[in-house]
Amino acid sequence: MDEEIKAEILENKVSEEKPKEENKKIKEEVKETKQERVENSTKTEQKETTKEQRNSEQTYSFKQRKQPKKGKNKSAIVIIVILILLIIIGVFSTIFALINSNNESILKGASIRNINMEGLTIEEARKLLDEKFEEEKTREIQIVANGENFTLIPEQLEVKYHVDEAIDEAYNIGRNGNIIENNFEILKTMFEETKIDLKVTYNEENLNNFLKEINIKMPEAMQDNTYSVEEDDKELVITRGKAGKVIDTESAKELIINAIKTGSNDVLTLKIDDAECPEIDIEKIHEEVKSEPQDATYTTDPFEIIPHKNGIDFDVEKAKEALKEQKDEYVIDLIITEPKVHTNEIGEEAFPDLLSSFSTKYDESNVPRSKNLKIALSKLNGVVIMPGEVFSYNKTLGKRTVEDGYQYANGFAGGKVVPMLAGGICQISSTLYDAALYANMKIIERHNHMFQAGYVEPGKDATVVYGSLDFQFENTRKYPIMLKTKSGGGLAEIKIFGIKEEVEYDIEIITEVQSYTSYNVVYENDTNLAPGAESVAQWGLKGCRSKTYRIISLNGQEISKELLSTDSYSPLNKIVKRGVSKTPAKTEKPASTTPEKPTTPTKPETQTTPEKPSVNNTNNTVSNNTTGNTTGNTTNNTSNNTNGT
Repeated sequence: MDEEIKAEILENKVSEEKPKEENKKIKEEVKETKQERVENSTKTEQKETTKEQRNSEQTYSFKQRKQPKKGKNKSAIVIIVILILLIIIGVFSTIFALINSNNESILKGASIRNINMEGLTIEEARKLLDEKFEEEKTREIQIVANGENFTLIPEQLEVKYHVDEAIDEAYNIGRNGNIIENNFEILKTMFEETKIDLKVTYNEENLNNFLKEINIKMPEAMQDNTYSVEEDDKELVITRGKAGKVIDTESAKELIINAIKTGSNDVLTLKIDDAECPEIDIEKIHEEVKSEPQDATYTTDPFEIIPHKNGIDFDVEKAKEALKEQKDEYVIDLIITEPKVHTNEIGEEAFPDLLSSFSTKYDESNVPRSKNLKIALSKLNGVVIMPGEVFSYNKTLGKRTVEDGYQYANGFAGGKVVPMLAGGICQISSTLYDAALYANMKIIERHNHMFQAGYVEPGKDATVVYGSLDFQFENTRKYPIMLKTKSGGGLAEIKIFGIKEEVEYDIEIITEVQSYTSYNVVYENDTNLAPGAESVAQWGLKGCRSKTYRIISLNGQEISKELLSTDSYSPLNKIVKRGVSKTPAKTEKPASTTPEKPTTPTKPETQTTPEKPSVNNTNNTVSNNTTGNTTGNTTNNTSNNTNGT
């Protein structure tokens, strides 16, 4: 206000005292003074406005801070309630955990493959599941493929149920985490069942082999191309396959394994497809067949025998030309290259220990039969059988031919004793059978004779017929074995040599005859004999049923008693030739009016007392130095119609 008054006084003064020419200048100064005053006034107002705003904000802020205490109290109450609940939950959880910490049982709601585990200890659960799955291992699974029925037993696949893993998972429910996590798991399991899967493993190769067998045996099955190498004949035989049905392997596997995992009793029907037989791949066959010759050798540390191998090859171009002709079977000539050192030539020092021996007697005066026995023994002498290898009597001896020196001698055929080529060589296969038993070998194939063999007890024989009946065993020892044979003085002997193992068991082979069947005496007229004279053409043998066992002992204690075979032998009739008069020449006679009474036919005489057979008694010698392999399969037996020598 002072500035405004001052400006007015100045203005009046100027107007009175100054001349007019100076008024303009003075007015300009006044104008500037007023403008300055206005600006100062504006700044002052702005400052006052800013101050008022600041004071207003401070007042609002203060008012905010001065809100009533009602909201704050509510938050505090909520926090307190939450803390109380947490304390209650913590106390409850601790008590709940302490109660369950002393519980050694599986909790309620836990199941393994839908089997309730509630309340069971680990041991109780293991016992329950082991018993169940042991039973399931032997349960038959019914399978249908293209209308044909097949049976699978899980044991064939070496199925293993991982019971311990599943039980551990069930037991650890509510035990693996902290208190809160454990209690949550416990409560969850109580109200919602926890299902634990059971892990199952199996032998994939065995399953593939089983499905391959179905593919071969089912009706209308596709026949694949096959080939075989006949080293003895130096031939490669290729057989062309045929179109047909095949199973869907992958879906079949899934179906079978799921049935094993779930324990399903449903009949499994396999998916079947149509398939064409592939073309013969001669290049692939050549790759698989071709090999270089390999000399036999052995090492001592560690001991190992590397058997010899023949070099095998064939002309691929000639084979391709042969395959252009459409036919079922092709025979390709092989090129065989012999190694320099054969397995039976590596030296007896590689087979230092006698493992077993067996011998049988024969009649040296029967020259043809004796010759056959010696030929068979010579083919066995020096044969080496590697660990896990299966020996075949028929394959080792080959086809019996006159060119090999075999002669005709008596053997069993058609219910009689008749001459046959290589007659008698079943005595050698039987001798080898017993030697293999005493060496504790696993018998793969063995057949009993139709009649009792005089050179061994019932149940200890092994008949063979080339092309049908074979004798086979597997070397189940850790090391290779060698067969050594000899004959002379009416004794045929086979010894098995190898290396003794850490534990060698004593082996005993016993036969129990269950029953006997008497033979009949059959008379046959013979005009070459004097009337009334008799001659025995064939001695009789009783029939019988027998069981044969292998008993394995260690230090005088019986370890196992294995049933090897149950055999049936038919009685062999005694045949007696009876001399009769030769029929005289017929003469004309008048017709008789009275019919003649027919004569009563002679009945065969039944012999109740056994007669001595024409073959020699058995002389058996064995060695108890045998291996500790106590497992083996029951031998295969034939019916009473088995022929042999």
